[in-house]
Amino acid sequence: METNWSVDNMHSEIGFKVKHMMITNVSGTFGEFTAKATTHGDDFSTAKFDFSAAINSINTGVADRDGHLKSDDFFNADSFPNLTFVSTGITKKDDENYIIAGDLTIRDTTKHVELAADFGGIVVDPYGQTKAGLSITGKIKRSEFGLKWSAITEAGSIVVSDEIKLNAEIQLIKQ
Repeated sequence: METNWSVDNMHSEIGFKVKHMMITNVSGTFGEFTAKATTHGDDFSTAKFDFSAAINSINTGVADRDGHLKSDDFFNADSFPNLTFVSTGITKKDDENYIIAGDLTIRDTTKHVELAADFGGIVVDPYGQTKAGLSITGKIKRSEFGLKWSAITEAGSIVVSDEIKLNAEIQLIKQ
């Protein structure tokens, strides 16, 4: 039996971290996103995921930086308003750990990525809704997706790292 799940946006967050000046991390989130999953019964080792985030919802806590990220130097939100991920397979390592493989599209570039998922389980909330939880992490190189803006300080330090750490806390509601 196929089971459909949709994201509980109130209890989920999509984030990223990138090294700045190679000494600290700058964090950001996407405030507008959709996600759904399809499983056989409640078995998440069979899951198929479909995710989209609105680029214009990016928030790093600094309006000028957010504007720069939305520009053609990075995401080019005017031409490419969403980033997407569609899973192509899942590997169950044990009851709590999965590898979710799929196609990530940023701008006009699609790359195969693998994300680590910690499956938190399935519970029924106080309102009778069945929910499932996943903590998802991964790494990508932004240059592979056309986010190539770069700068070097006078001392030779890289301003923004090429490696981006992805992190998501996802709570899904059984439909």
